[in-house]
Amino acid sequence: MENPRQSDLSKSILSHKQGIIAVFTVIAILIHLVLRFGLKTTTEIYGFPLSELPLIASLVLGGIPLVIDLLIKLFRLEFGSDLLAGISIVTSVLLGQYLAGSLVVLMLSGGEALEAYAVRSASSVLEALAKRMPSVAHKKSNGGVTDLSLGDVRIGDTLIVFPHEICPVDGTVIEGHSVMDESYLTGEPYMMSKTPGSDVLSGAINGEQALTIRANKLAVDSRYAKIMQVMRESEQRRPRIRRLGDRLGAFYTPVAVCIALIAWVVSGEPVRFLAVMVVATPCPLLIAIPVTIIGAISLAARRGIIIKDPTVLESIDKCRTAIFDKTGTLTYGRPRLTEIIPSPGFTEEEVLSLVASLERYSKHPLSGAILDAAKEADLNLLEASEISERPGEGLSGIIDGRKIWVTSRSKLVAKYPDMANEIPPLSGGLLL
Repeated sequence: MENPRQSDLSKSILSHKQGIIAVFTVIAILIHLVLRFGLKTTTEIYGFPLSELPLIASLVLGGIPLVIDLLIKLFRLEFGSDLLAGISIVTSVLLGQYLAGSLVVLMLSGGEALEAYAVRSASSVLEALAKRMPSVAHKKSNGGVTDLSLGDVRIGDTLIVFPHEICPVDGTVIEGHSVMDESYLTGEPYMMSKTPGSDVLSGAINGEQALTIRANKLAVDSRYAKIMQVMRESEQRRPRIRRLGDRLGAFYTPVAVCIALIAWVVSGEPVRFLAVMVVATPCPLLIAIPVTIIGAISLAARRGIIIKDPTVLESIDKCRTAIFDKTGTLTYGRPRLTEIIPSPGFTEEEVLSLVASLERYSKHPLSGAILDAAKEADLNLLEASEISERPGEGLSGIIDGRKIWVTSRSKLVAKYPDMANEIPPLSGGLLL
């Protein structure tokens, strides 16, 4: 069964000019090896060995366009390190070393084809982001509800966002009650309640109730469109580290040529000049830099991370201080109970049962994590009474005749400062 990723790679390479040259060169090299070492043919055509003709064809098809491109760079005084590849190709033809020239052609064209694939791969992430956005909006008017293109939405239009739909534009709720998942946009893991007067963001996913909203921004100016714009700009910006490689080529290329000339003079064999040129050609290194950076942008986008300026990737190893918005960045954005540390005389099951019995009456974001843990442990919840959740004081109630109070250490210390030394420090969590 064909691997879809391999199929996509093949199609992407073959759709690019350099990809066609690379594939043709590989085939030519294989035919050459079969004719020369497999069949050991000695037939000549117009003075050329039959086994050399496939290599000559690859040099004509791929070498000439590549050399022309490099000559254009030379006339522009762009002395990139890939100029060595052009010298290698020309030298190999003059010396009749067609196999060496074909290998250089393969190295150049293959690298550029892979770079084009990386660019397309990163662009596919943008396409996926774009497909996530609805193409139409539901406009409400006296005549009912009509669908119109997202680009035709105007500020002040009254729109309806149906259940489980993605909000098309930034706006304000004017009718209806629902919740929206904005975690993709804000990193906050909670379902945000939406009532008349609440702001809604484009790209947020509506809950189970329809909302009527008033458009506050055009689709191109909405939050989701800005995210897409940042992604496009990050891909179009050329990494500085690649430009650094091109600048170094102005020194590296003459040095490599001088070494090659010395090898020629000392040995008396021009083939030594070609050998040094082929070895010194650093095209894979130069191509690997943008491929790596573009691949990093693509991978980060798949994980919900937007890299606004790709040049930061080259300096991140020197970074000593990083500032994060932890929710949804350093965390998964979904609270989860990870550990219970009971005091002497209590068991983990007893503590979890008491806390969960009280937390089911709370709307605190952490209550859901505690209830999930109790459900996984298959615990029976107890009846609670006299439940109170005053701001800044935590949650309290009476369970089985006992006063239960669930709060954080900071709140407990604030209310009972004399007990500060007796309360154990917590990296994060609740106290019972």
